[in-house]
Amino acid sequence: MSRVALRVRHAFGALLCLAVLAVGSMNAQAQGANLPPPRDADYPGTIRLTVDATDLDRRIFQVQQTIPVAPGRVTLLYPRWLPGAHGPYGDVSRMAGLMISGGGKPVSWARDTLDPYAFHVDVPAGVRSIDLSFQALTPLDASAGRVVMTPDMFNLQWNIALLYPAGYYASRIPFVAQLRLPADWEPGTALRVRAANISGTGSQRAKLVEYQPVSLETLVDAPVFAGRHVKRIALDPAGAKQPVSLFMMADDPSLMEASAEQIDAHRKLVEQSDKLFGRRHFRQYDFLLAISDKMGGIGLEHHESSENGVRPGYFKDWARGVASRELLPHEYVHSWNGKFRRPADLWTPNFNLPMQNSLLWLYEGQTQFWGRILAARSGLNTAEQAIDQFARVAASYETRAGRAWRNLQDTTNEGTMRSARDKQWRDWERSADYYDEATLIWLEADMILREKTGGTKSMDDFARAFFGVEDTRRSASGELRALTYTLDDVIKTLNSIAPHDWRALLRERMDARGGNAALDGLKRAGWRLAWSDTPSKFANPGGRTSVPDHDFAYSLGLTVAGDGRISFVAWDSPAFQAGLAPQSVLMAVAGRSYTQERLTDAIKANKDGKAPIELLVRNGDVWKSVKIDYRGGMRFPKLERIEGTQDRLGTVLGAR
Repeated sequence: MSRVALRVRHAFGALLCLAVLAVGSMNAQAQGANLPPPRDADYPGTIRLTVDATDLDRRIFQVQQTIPVAPGRVTLLYPRWLPGAHGPYGDVSRMAGLMISGGGKPVSWARDTLDPYAFHVDVPAGVRSIDLSFQALTPLDASAGRVVMTPDMFNLQWNIALLYPAGYYASRIPFVAQLRLPADWEPGTALRVRAANISGTGSQRAKLVEYQPVSLETLVDAPVFAGRHVKRIALDPAGAKQPVSLFMMADDPSLMEASAEQIDAHRKLVEQSDKLFGRRHFRQYDFLLAISDKMGGIGLEHHESSENGVRPGYFKDWARGVASRELLPHEYVHSWNGKFRRPADLWTPNFNLPMQNSLLWLYEGQTQFWGRILAARSGLNTAEQAIDQFARVAASYETRAGRAWRNLQDTTNEGTMRSARDKQWRDWERSADYYDEATLIWLEADMILREKTGGTKSMDDFARAFFGVEDTRRSASGELRALTYTLDDVIKTLNSIAPHDWRALLRERMDARGGNAALDGLKRAGWRLAWSDTPSKFANPGGRTSVPDHDFAYSLGLTVAGDGRISFVAWDSPAFQAGLAPQSVLMAVAGRSYTQERLTDAIKANKDGKAPIELLVRNGDVWKSVKIDYRGGMRFPKLERIEGTQDRLGTVLGAR
């Protein structure tokens, strides 16, 4: 075929494709255009939802719904944009077996061709409600996603087990939910029980719990933890008007055995949060805590509860759990920052309109800051452990190569990008850095407030002024409506405490590319980032590490798993320049089989440059030898005091 004929064929083919696409697009747009926008009006009727969670072997939730409708076209939506997920993480592909009937007869449905989360139903004349049934298929193992059901527990997020009518605010669609679970199990949830009964015999014996009516918005915000082995501990004195409880479930009852001191630290978390924010906005609050290595870990905020999943050593191996003990404080703070108050561009009237994340550096970043502070103030962690965490964060972002091209503000788009892959060059690509890097920014803000007010004001005053305001936006049934905020609101509140060019400071920290991380807050607090040739005792307690098994991140620029596989290579580090990459395997050091000790000794031996580090590396079926003339020795981050300065960081971390 000649080039002319090929060009003609391509041109004709392109025109034909355009014509077909135009026709198809009109049809698709016609169908997609039928999605009614949500309006702030009551949905006419109450939706009944029953979820059967007794199929533990197959890990399937069986779902039945009854939805009041009028004859004609009805569009049902599967939740896609979920609060706290920061992206379109609802997975409609896990919904299967959808059957719809009305008046005892099957009713057909069609998925929208532009929006696969929308289902169009033509309701026949005379039908006033439709019945739905389907299965929510959950992962059978971790390779398929987060495991949410095991033989001893489950975590039900209602959004995976319902459809809802388009055209209404989620806050205006009433639901009555029922949950069927094994008879001897107990559920924990922020929902209030209306009725419960046990029926059946033998393997069919089950408990049916019906919850009081709530809006769809509140239902999705009130997940259930349920288990065979559970324990509930009050964290408030008896008779508290807005009680806080710790609801635990575990693979084995022994995992929930806690000392009085450990429980007292959780109670002090509640006390210290009261002193910080000054007002509770929930009617009750439940820390839902799963202690398991069988169910997937989680940390997800809700207004009157939180989902928390930790490893079995949470109580039993207390010394190793520094990072895990920041989880509950973080999620608890979200009841104020993220639930009671929420960035304006993150609030949407239903669960299928896109959210925007421009203020996640406050929503998540300041929550991370307060979570770390409250963990120390409550005694969940010590001040020394919190300082060690700040050292880790400072070192991580001071050396983050991706700062050269990607500013911190852009990382707030991570959730909406929804990358499904692991980031193998994560310090160059960057990820959700708005969590930890922003803690350095809020520490800097705290120091500026203290300096400008002679030590009389701090970020504590911001927390009380911004998050402790009265909650006047409630529905007739008492459900809270989020009070949104913008950057202007943040700056106004900061200026009310101490005038400063806060906009310039915050925008510089968020928008700057290149340069170093914002370590000025540490300096103002009387501390600086320094380096040691031995790891922190908190990173490696008793010889057992909670960080990557073999940590050479700040020396050669890599971390190595126990089997020798390279798990991380820092961009432009000595290891990177030598051609090493993640997923390669370190086979030998100086001609001998790789061990952590041998590589450590080799790094130490080359401080004078006389013994370059010799490595044998396997990448797939390719083996190669490399020499790295790195002379910096072993390096681990720490914070050290600046002589002659006041220890303001210690003041921040001290209990109130």
